[in-house]
Amino acid sequence: MRFVDLNFRFRWVPTLLLVLSIPLFFGLGFWQIDRAEQKREQARTLDQRTRMPVMELDKPVDDPEVLRFRKLRVRGTFEVAGQILIENRRRGNRIGFHVITPLRILGSDRRVLVNRGWIAAAGDGSPTATPVPEGEVTVTGEAYLPAPPALVLHGGPEVVKGWGRRWPYLTLELYRVATGARIEPIVILQNPDDVGGFLRVWPRELPREDRHIGYAIQWFAFAFITLVLWLRFGLVRSDGTSTA
Repeated sequence: MRFVDLNFRFRWVPTLLLVLSIPLFFGLGFWQIDRAEQKREQARTLDQRTRMPVMELDKPVDDPEVLRFRKLRVRGTFEVAGQILIENRRRGNRIGFHVITPLRILGSDRRVLVNRGWIAAAGDGSPTATPVPEGEVTVTGEAYLPAPPALVLHGGPEVVKGWGRRWPYLTLELYRVATGARIEPIVILQNPDDVGGFLRVWPRELPREDRHIGYAIQWFAFAFITLVLWLRFGLVRSDGTSTA
């Protein structure tokens, strides 16, 4: 048996592709590792804050991030005029609404938005009754920071003024534009045990790192495959023919 002698011949095009792709793949891989560490930190923060005692919301919120996942308690009066409904909220196989009601904090002109829970849509798609408790109430719940969906089709914050009382989604900035109200930079997801609300089931998507670790492995594998292909295209037989 005779083995074919192989030599390596430098080639510009494969080398250029190698130089461009290897740093990209490694950069994306390390970025995913960093994202995994962020998810670990979020999980640690979630665990720590859910174990902390209830915090009284008795002063303005400067940094909403420090309150994320915290259990809050606040006393005030619900304001019917500022109530809105968030459409297309699903529970099982039923479509309904989330009821968002501003609470004027006792002894101040500040408000905090309270998600009082889910109501089902009627047969024609309209919301069912949404009674608002009268007088002073105490609200307890978890601090939540709403964010817009990944794809936003409207043309700017002013369009929210045409939404009326039924909104496709909620952000605090849009609510400020629509109402001019001075609101705290959080939403309270009201506890199921509080009176004066609706169906309150707040599923929490726990931060997971495994998906990002998987993505990182894929990007590093792409870098390895690119290196192997570069070597493959550079190898030639002793008679000058390519092995690729």
